[in-house]
Amino acid sequence: QVQLVESGGGLVQAGGSLRLSCAASGRTFSSYHMGWFRRAPGLEREFVATCTITDSPYYGDSVRGRFTISRDNAKNTVYLQMNSLKPEDTAVYYCAARESYGGNWRYWGQGTQVTVSS
Repeated sequence: QVQLVESGGGLVQAGGSLRLSCAASGRTFSSYHMGWFRRAPGLEREFVATCTITDSPYYGDSVRGRFTISRDNAKNTVYLQMNSLKPEDTAVYYCAARESYGGNWRYWGQGTQVTVSS
């Protein structure tokens, strides 16, 4: 089992940058595929990015080229670097983990708010 805690959210102007962090408990962090999702008010949860256990990144269409996911297994942490932020990136961002690629996202953090002003 793993527990996830996000941090790094906040208020930023359009065009700015933020880096989100997700700290995981446990000693087997490297065995989890990690992901970021977001939910804006009134909208469905949206896939943002994932980083596999082999450190392969994949991105949602709306963030590709602007966001970068990375992981540091020594620190049990996954990051989401967000550049060129847009007002439509405003959402609560969630970190998630799963044991197998293609499996269910079993573990979730509590979320961190990102607000991008125009």
